[in-house]
Amino acid sequence: MELLSGLAEPPPPPPPAPEGLGRRASDLWEDIVEGQDLRTDELRILEDACREVDLIERMHAELQGAPLVVKGSMGQDVANPLVQELRQHRALVARLLGSLKLREDDQAERDALARQDQARRAAGVRWHGTA
Repeated sequence: MELLSGLAEPPPPPPPAPEGLGRRASDLWEDIVEGQDLRTDELRILEDACREVDLIERMHAELQGAPLVVKGSMGQDVANPLVQELRQHRALVARLLGSLKLREDDQAERDALARQDQARRAAGVRWHGTA
């Protein structure tokens, strides 16, 4: 079948998730690349974020049966070092994903427009008595 001139070509399929990602990291990859047109450098940042998610999942699993307070080098009670590591890796994921400057999906845009329209109508009623 011949494409009609003037019709845009369909967008290329999103890139597959990198090899070796866990379930949550793969889900994150799929959620982000679906509907986003990411450059090569942005895909690399996303892969780093996904690998961090895998690392966080492994640390979280290790921490599940472990005590939150352990003995420090001088015998004092200290927080389990995994707690600090988890916090740092979660912050890194947030920074990596934030650097992608992802656009909101269409539903979020529609929701925002609906809220604006509702506020506009409420203001019309308040000031003019009509919507």
